[in-house]
Amino acid sequence: MSESMGKNTAGELERDTIEELIRTAVDQLAYSYAPYSNFKVGAALLAGDGRIFTGCNIENAAYTPSNCAERTAFFKAVSEGVRDFRAICIVGGKGGNPTGYVAPCGVCRQVMMEFCDPETFRIILAYGRENCRIFRLKDLMPEGFGPGDLNP
Repeated sequence: MSESMGKNTAGELERDTIEELIRTAVDQLAYSYAPYSNFKVGAALLAGDGRIFTGCNIENAAYTPSNCAERTAFFKAVSEGVRDFRAICIVGGKGGNPTGYVAPCGVCRQVMMEFCDPETFRIILAYGRENCRIFRLKDLMPEGFGPGDLNP
């Protein structure tokens, strides 16, 4: 596995954990519902307790009601009472074939800000099963607005 991390590190994530998240996210591509864009995305969200919650993108003919893979995974976890997260892996591409690194959209980044520590939460962007880039949430959401900003 090739790993490009820039100025940040994988932190406490073990190589085996990263590989498992990549495999799980790639497997989610098969469940994607993307009849309009044919751009399939899979996600694997690692909770603090070690459980992995999965997600895929779900499109809608009206577009606005569509849901990204990342938010699908977060909403599944939160709906089961989980609020502690360590990392998420995201993969995607046309026809379900990873064609490059797929970063989370702004809405997904904002959902991550709601539930994750920007200093420690890791976002793994994977290109298939072989290559990945790892970022901290604060690197992809600098000066982000989160729950702490609402405290007096």
